[in-house]
Amino acid sequence: MPWKVIQWATGSVGRAAIECIQRHPDLELVGCWVHSQDKNGRDVGDLIGTAPIGVRATSSVEDILATDADAVVYAPLLPVPNEVEALLRSGKNVITPVGWFYPDDDDAQSLRAACAEAQVTLHGTGIDPGGVTEIFPLMMTAMSSAVTFVRGEEFSDIRSYSAPDVIRHIMLFGATPEEAVNGPMLSLLDDGFRQSVHMILETLGINKDDAEIRGSHGYAVATAPIDSPIGQIAPGLVAAQRFHWEASVGGDVVVRIGVNWLMGEDNLDPPWSFGAAGQRFEMEVKGDPDSYVVIHGWHADSIEAGLARNDGIVATAAHLVNSIPYVCAAPAGIQTAVDLPMVAGRAHPKFLKRH
Repeated sequence: MPWKVIQWATGSVGRAAIECIQRHPDLELVGCWVHSQDKNGRDVGDLIGTAPIGVRATSSVEDILATDADAVVYAPLLPVPNEVEALLRSGKNVITPVGWFYPDDDDAQSLRAACAEAQVTLHGTGIDPGGVTEIFPLMMTAMSSAVTFVRGEEFSDIRSYSAPDVIRHIMLFGATPEEAVNGPMLSLLDDGFRQSVHMILETLGINKDDAEIRGSHGYAVATAPIDSPIGQIAPGLVAAQRFHWEASVGGDVVVRIGVNWLMGEDNLDPPWSFGAAGQRFEMEVKGDPDSYVVIHGWHADSIEAGLARNDGIVATAAHLVNSIPYVCAAPAGIQTAVDLPMVAGRAHPKFLKRH
């Protein structure tokens, strides 16, 4: 029997996750929570732009908690721990891209208790934090001895991210430098990315308490008007941002992870660019021998194509959905990427036998 799955929230990740669930042979969508009343009661297929699929969305948390399901893909814009605890206590495993990637032993005690009580599992993963900033670099270290440095970074044109309110009001593109520096993004990202750093350090055998971990934020401003999906960005306003986290041990940087988000490469001060490699996800391990990997394919060929279907968002959703069978089969508790078996996708339905 397939694992029964609920999708929580239908933003860009949630919509992509529903598509992935529909194509996964071991999963069945049985419910969907939505925030807005105009989505309440509508067929989920209508919400994602497909034919009806026979599952209606609800804005009632009580209905979701009462639904018979094995797992919830919890993908709101920001996490609400009380919501996650309620889902866990209702007997549902939770897979999410918004937290709990590698929490400390003394963190999230109420969530750990909920997992133990209901014998379910909580798992945080995604793309970054997730695959690029922890899992794939750690896999690469298996091919090296005496590792001295691990890096994972995203280089993306943020114009292809179809979330204008987030870009303008939370990420603060188009704001003044002072507003961006004092904005919420570094603190919003900090907890998840520090957990990525902790996972890498401790998996390599380095006590995280022996490392100095520092987050940093840089920006570039427009030197001429820049057209963007959030409107024109005037000269002097923020048009590119970088967020990075470094862990140093004894003065040596051993881990560096982060994101580089640009409103294109033109008319920026400082004159940042993606370089010859273009948009990409990049991972590096220094040891004996070194490894260096560049991933293309998770960015669209054009801004317009990215706004219609952002491949990085789809990759994030696929990672969440492909994790579901492994999480449902895992021991109760908060299980991280280093606790689970290797997560793999499934073949296209056309290749799978029908019984």
